Amino acid sequence: MASITINDVAERAGVSIKTVSRVLNGEPNVAEVTREKVQAAVAELNYRPNLSARSLAGSRSYLLALLFNNPSPDYVSSLQLGAIRECRKFGYHLLIDWLEPQSKNLEDEVSATIRSVRTDGYILSPPISDNEVVLSAIEKSGTPYIRIAPYRDMDRGPYINIDDAGAAFDLTTQLLDLGHREIAFIKGHPDHGATHLRYGGYSAALRAKGVPLSQDLVKQGDFSARSGIDCAEELLDRRVRPTAIFASNDEMALGVMLVANRLGIHVPDELSVCGFDDMPVAKLVWPQLTTVRQPTAEMSALAAELLISRSPERGGHLLDFQIVTRGSTGPAPRRS
Repeated sequence: MASITINDVAERAGVSIKTVSRVLNGEPNVAEVTREKVQAAVAELNYRPNLSARSLAGSRSYLLALLFNNPSPDYVSSLQLGAIRECRKFGYHLLIDWLEPQSKNLEDEVSATIRSVRTDGYILSPPISDNEVVLSAIEKSGTPYIRIAPYRDMDRGPYINIDDAGAAFDLTTQLLDLGHREIAFIKGHPDHGATHLRYGGYSAALRAKGVPLSQDLVKQGDFSARSGIDCAEELLDRRVRPTAIFASNDEMALGVMLVANRLGIHVPDELSVCGFDDMPVAKLVWPQLTTVRQPTAEMSALAAELLISRSPERGGHLLDFQIVTRGSTGPAPRRS
């Protein structure tokens, strides 16, 4: 089969070659209807521009890079999927690289990546989005970047976030309204800003209802299912167990449900469990998991869109969250 060319895309969309080029380059002043026609034609024809030829012809590399370090594969997968889908609309490709923030050679590793691969921008996911070494190296190179869910230096550059504290406040309040008072909380990795914001929302909700915060009910996880299991084993081994456990992400919440099932503790009649993120796995367990829907893929897609259109202005983009109530939470059990 002959290779699909930009001429084929233009013919399918009913526009000029120049218009197709403008859409693929993310240029402004293209009617939305026209942009959608071109993107539909690109998808239907599975058009893949020659990156080498395009980069030689202009100042773009048609590459974006996503840098990550996160123990939750579902979260990382969702980030990648959102960015890749957006890149494909404009004939871009996504480079994905894992970094170890604690590496003694982190600065050399980041600098080597920047020198060896020319990209049109970086998408920095947490905790990389708060890493001073990475940020300084990218800023020194002059390459645009967008941070996802940063915690510090919010005026440093463009970022995309949700109200983590507000979401945790709302979900904790829902548990309190169900009659729960012994609500345990499992924190995420301490290097992630969302960990502190979600814990802050949980604490604020307890204060708002006049419920004392017991540090015995707060455990330190790291966003992995294994840490959820370890924390749940401690919490559910207490003489007086919590009636609800709020884990800072879905994977840790699933670890809690696994331990509860092993111990014969019925969810939600004896123990309510909720998480955060609304990853696909939240609907694959029984009972299905109550959680906060975080638009992870939409966050990375927006980051890609802003970088491709070359409009990553300083300041933040706050996306909406949603409390998703499912079968893993219910009224607090009566205690004799």
